[in-house]
Amino acid sequence: MDYSSYKCIQFEREGRILRVTLNRPDKLNAVDEQLHHELAQVFYDISIDRECDVVILTGAGRAFCAGGDVSMMERLGEEKSRYTFQNIQGKRIVYSLLEAEKPIICRLNGDAIGLGASVALLCDIIVADENAKIGDPHVRVGLVAGDGGCLIWPHLVGYARAKEALLLGDLVDAQEAKDIGLINRVCSADQLDETVDKIASRLANGATEAIAWTKAVTNLGLKREMHAVMDAGMAYEALSMNEKFHLNAVEKFLAKRQAE
Repeated sequence: MDYSSYKCIQFEREGRILRVTLNRPDKLNAVDEQLHHELAQVFYDISIDRECDVVILTGAGRAFCAGGDVSMMERLGEEKSRYTFQNIQGKRIVYSLLEAEKPIICRLNGDAIGLGASVALLCDIIVADENAKIGDPHVRVGLVAGDGGCLIWPHLVGYARAKEALLLGDLVDAQEAKDIGLINRVCSADQLDETVDKIASRLANGATEAIAWTKAVTNLGLKREMHAVMDAGMAYEALSMNEKFHLNAVEKFLAKRQAE
């Protein structure tokens, strides 16, 4: 598989293990149009990559992914026709993560926010730096968490905890995330690679077909639920993009960025 066309994602092979790195470190790996487009395709490409059996997904720099780039939100607000295309891509990101039969380990090297949190939580095993935080603060910028958050959070931690997290938009630190079942493991920064590599090595040296098919069966119920709610979630998110609270939040954020 040739990944040379990707501009915002880097790839590194370690035997049968493929390390995939979101690579916009100066923007905390926030998702702009280019990265959004690449995320909508990359897991489909990985699925047909005959040279890898296991994927490690991580972020460059000090964050995993800071969610949607606010500059992209501004452009979506100005050109509503853009959102139809973004909607299609958003569904592809979620569905491709669930449909990829190869196990995906999330190396949560830093904060995962909004869409970044959804991408992380849709992975199969999540190992976090103890200083990382995770959350879906869509509501804090006046948006509906329609890009997968409204399903994957309650699926992992139950409705009570999920609604508190999604309705308040607060971030959860790594240890609390582990304690409530949101992620799998927490370790110090200097142990992160060793912990992730041990898991990846076990998977790569195991019964890879049985592992892949076990993941496929385990994800059947989640895929069914996601297909049932995803269109409604994306539609509500599109509606919220026109609300004054969101437009004002974007304007204030960009003004603050420009001042800084």
